Amino acid sequence: MTKNVGKTDKIVRIVVSIALAVLVIFEIIPEPYNYVAFGASLVLLLTSVISFCPLYALIGKSTCEKN
Repeated sequence: MTKNVGKTDKIVRIVVSIALAVLVIFEIIPEPYNYVAFGASLVLLLTSVISFCPLYALIGKSTCEKN
């Protein structure tokens, strides 16, 4: 797996992931949608930690800095 998530993209993913998790924890998102929001939060956090996004790989996009 080649890294395709850059530093700025990683920070945005982590912030959005934390925000979604907080909304789920404080029950601001209603019942049927909280599972989707929490799942999206986990996916965003995982892709930021491993610096690889399968969707980016599928469409050929990369936000990593060029060497």
